[in-house]
Amino acid sequence: MAAGYVRPARPEDAGEIARIQLATWRVAYRRILPRHVLDNLDEAYLARRWGAAVQEPPSGAHRVLVAVEQAAQSYLVGFVASGPADADALAPEEPAEALGSDVAAVTDLLVEPRWGRRGHGSRLLAAAVEHWRADGLTRAVAWAFDADAATRKFLGSTGWEPDGAARALDVDDMLVPQIRLHVAIPETVEEISSADR
Repeated sequence: MAAGYVRPARPEDAGEIARIQLATWRVAYRRILPRHVLDNLDEAYLARRWGAAVQEPPSGAHRVLVAVEQAAQSYLVGFVASGPADADALAPEEPAEALGSDVAAVTDLLVEPRWGRRGHGSRLLAAAVEHWRADGLTRAVAWAFDADAATRKFLGSTGWEPDGAARALDVDDMLVPQIRLHVAIPETVEEISSADR
């Protein structure tokens, strides 16, 4: 297993987080999202959004954590963004109170493909769970593209399962199906599988 660790994102990480997001989406989602959409994503725009997410989170329970690979130099190689579930975590027509106030929502969990299978995804997820537990959250949800086998396999290996909710994102007039996964937040971090991502 590679040497690495997780830490809270800093404002100066926003550009690297955007780069990781772009690089990962262009590899992992190339058969899921239209190519021209991926090609036209604006890295500077994403960096501004990540900068705001890090510096001005909606609450103290909203966090962006980054995974760092330690080698001769240190590199940011992945990140997770999460917070209490809000309207974006709901399925279409689902009432606002459906998820409850004790539910965390993962908005992004990405590890740059060239750094995959080195434990970074597991470390990111374990660190997020520690924060969720400290915030009094007892369950977590995450939307995944139905065709994103890698994310579904990774989360499934750590106990996440479909909860029956589904939606379709309209991406430039193309409907892309997603399913929602959920998990009970484990009592201890040791309960998280050692599956690598």
